Amino acid sequence: MFTLPSSRVREFLRSEGGPTTVEYAVMLALVVALVIAVVAVIGNKTAAVFSDFDGQFNP
Repeated sequence: MFTLPSSRVREFLRSEGGPTTVEYAVMLALVVALVIAVVAVIGNKTAAVFSDFDGQFNP
């Protein structure tokens, strides 16, 4: 039988698997944000090192 999407969502969140899935999604989002931040910082530092290295050989 066809059920409305909102009732399916409510049932999913009431079941034991719903909150667990939401918790994992939040943790995954935090890990992804952390990885993006680390890559941005390391990328900037790496670019600065290569720029300094290039400046030594091409004055």
